[in-house]
Amino acid sequence: MLARKSIIPEEYVLARIAAENLRKPRIRDRPRKARFIAKNGACNLAHKNIREQGRFLQDIFTTLVDLKWRHTLVIFTMSFLCSWLLFAMMWWLVAFAHGDMDPSTESTTNSTKWTPCVTCVRSFTSAFLFSIEVQVTIGFGGRMMTEECPLAITVLILQNIVGLIINAVMLGCIFMKTAQAHRRAETLIFSRQAVIAVRNGKLCFMFRVGDLRKSMIISASVRIQVVRKTTTPEGEVIPIHQVDIPVDNPIESNNIFLVAPLIICHVIDKRSPLYDISAADLALQDLELIVILEGVVETTGITTQARTSYIAEEILWGHRFVPIVTEEEGVYAVDYSKFGNTIKVAAPRCSARELDEKPSILIQTLQKSELSHQNSLRKRNSMRRNNSIRRSNSMRRTNPSLIVPKVQFITPEGNQSASET
Repeated sequence: MLARKSIIPEEYVLARIAAENLRKPRIRDRPRKARFIAKNGACNLAHKNIREQGRFLQDIFTTLVDLKWRHTLVIFTMSFLCSWLLFAMMWWLVAFAHGDMDPSTESTTNSTKWTPCVTCVRSFTSAFLFSIEVQVTIGFGGRMMTEECPLAITVLILQNIVGLIINAVMLGCIFMKTAQAHRRAETLIFSRQAVIAVRNGKLCFMFRVGDLRKSMIISASVRIQVVRKTTTPEGEVIPIHQVDIPVDNPIESNNIFLVAPLIICHVIDKRSPLYDISAADLALQDLELIVILEGVVETTGITTQARTSYIAEEILWGHRFVPIVTEEEGVYAVDYSKFGNTIKVAAPRCSARELDEKPSILIQTLQKSELSHQNSLRKRNSMRRNNSIRRSNSMRRTNPSLIVPKVQFITPEGNQSASET
């Protein structure tokens, strides 16, 4: 703006901008790999160029359930409106073919007995209202069908059958959408970050999972998969290569009792894809660990599944989750404010393979951590001691009554000496 008003020359402005850009170092981060599973469990996958679209219509009920709510409500409304309009047209045609629409029939009705197919149906509007009364079984009493027309009886039976089918399909679709399994998965939570630490003398990959509801998940099980891009010896590139990794569970059935938040542990051994990864190599790894929690909802009996994933930047090496379950007045209390909190602990920075080959690394790491812990305790105690001495000195200065008075002693020789007690 200043250059446009000729206050500052344009050449000077351009030179200054170029100099500022040269001074600032440009740091280009490594391009982040797209996640296969988002943190909320959604699959980051787009289906393109599907040619056989008719396969979705073969399973129309599942297609209706998978639609968004706004599309489902539009289809729900239009299905009833279209059926009412269709049968209203049929009732109007029946009345028109029988001659109920002819105004001369009203005069002949008084002199001779004229029986219409449907009473009080004189226009398309009245036929539409009668169609709604038949399908919804309202029956106001003004319009009713007679025994005059067998075709009208057939239309009545057909409309009742079609109305029942529409009610069953649309109400079932709405019920399935409201009771979908992923709604229950909203209250199954995972820790935002995973940790790698030593447990029982082994490097372990750990994360925390919890259930916010009191109603339990029956037969809950946890599976972990590693997704990475691999290349076979033949040169084939597999963009999404999935490898199952075992979960350390002392229960033989491999089910967990998710009554309180649990720490799920995977021991990094020879079967693990993380066996050759060290703390320095973890940040350079292009991998994603997918966690899948499955179980049956206690209240509805529907199988639900909750998912999340951890990339290399979300795995903390040498950390451990803080305990959040305490016993208060005979009741176990869970503090969810500390659900994802971790503390730093001693852990070797080498890979699990190096740790198996050289067990002394773990002993040296634990000894160093013990020495550092003792030193920190000594520093803390010395700081507390110094603080208490400073506090007592400051109290003596502020309160003169706490100062001890000086006492004079007289020796037999007559010399006076002053000392403080």
